[in-house]
Amino acid sequence: MDILIFDPYSGASGDMIVGALIDLGADPEVVVGVMESAASVEVDVSTVKKSGISAVRTTVTQQHQKHRTYAEVKQHIQGLNITPEIKADVLSVYEILAKAESTVHGHPRETHFHEVGCDDAIADIVGACTAIDILKPKYIYCNPISTGTGFVSINHGTYPLPSPATLEILKNTQLTIQQTSIQGELLTPTGAALLSHFTNEHGPLPPVAIRRIGYGAGKHEYEHPNLLRAILAEVEDNLTPDAIEVIETNIDDVTGEVLGNLIDRLLEEGAKDVCIIPTTTKKNRCGHIVQVIAKPSNSPHLAKTIIKETGSLGVRITPAKHRLTARRTIKKIQILINNKQYTSGVKIATDLHGRILDVSAEFDDCKKIAKTTGIPLKHILRRVEEEGWKQHTGTEMP
Repeated sequence: MDILIFDPYSGASGDMIVGALIDLGADPEVVVGVMESAASVEVDVSTVKKSGISAVRTTVTQQHQKHRTYAEVKQHIQGLNITPEIKADVLSVYEILAKAESTVHGHPRETHFHEVGCDDAIADIVGACTAIDILKPKYIYCNPISTGTGFVSINHGTYPLPSPATLEILKNTQLTIQQTSIQGELLTPTGAALLSHFTNEHGPLPPVAIRRIGYGAGKHEYEHPNLLRAILAEVEDNLTPDAIEVIETNIDDVTGEVLGNLIDRLLEEGAKDVCIIPTTTKKNRCGHIVQVIAKPSNSPHLAKTIIKETGSLGVRITPAKHRLTARRTIKKIQILINNKQYTSGVKIATDLHGRILDVSAEFDDCKKIAKTTGIPLKHILRRVEEEGWKQHTGTEMP
């Protein structure tokens, strides 16, 4: 399973993203062909060296500068001869740009786009979306993005860096930035919109094996190599990577009823798992450790729920960890008991290749069957799991 990692230590722009993805393995003839058919541009792909590092530079020359409105851009994209998947990605990127421009300038989205509505910007966005479609990574990560300082001149004024539109785009994502002392626009609105749209995983990487590395060259020269690095890696397992955080607190004055209600509340509010661990606290008091596994984005809300429900004065949040999980689906099966058919759910765990790792019975369904038939629950659980394994693998349960 391929994972794409963007490493924008020198920021990112549309042409840098296209260059890095071509260097990573996207077919340059296909990418350039789509870019030139999408707009009135000529695209040159060349190999350059920056600080001794070989990189791909994509240079887009537009025939004429035409500023389009958001509505005109959408109409233009809809008429392009590209796949529906690529078209959907391009439109989503432009929706991000339009929303940011509209918010910053306080005008409807139908007004002029200025630079990002020109042919070269359309070509960059279509090219990046095409290259991603060629590489087809399952998960896309983005390291912290470096931004420059100073000011940038745009048609309608001069603005501090990062530009207001770029910051507005980043505000609505989980992408992180780190400001450098470099005088210049390292991160453009187009680069921010593309990274915002395509990044679908956040938090630390799972263990991976690096397969390929690509570099996209920027136009400007700085004291550091002005490159966007992209890495194609493979998860060293057949399981799905998943970023989590562990939330914990110690309590010694809460009843079992309150703890039971807390478990229900946390699961309802998005916790992936909750457990209560008996422990001995200060002054030899009997207490409990409340331990919650959650997505990083849910941690603040769940921590607040723990404090409100238990009276704890604080919780510990362990910095984001990664875990590998099996894919899980629920299927219904029929099982014959005493010449009568019963229905029970089974949870099927598979790896990324669809191989079945485990089949487990749904407890509540088996409990109802056990009550109806008078057969001990442990026997029903075993029968359901054996039948579930047989129906979905064609073999006996190991």
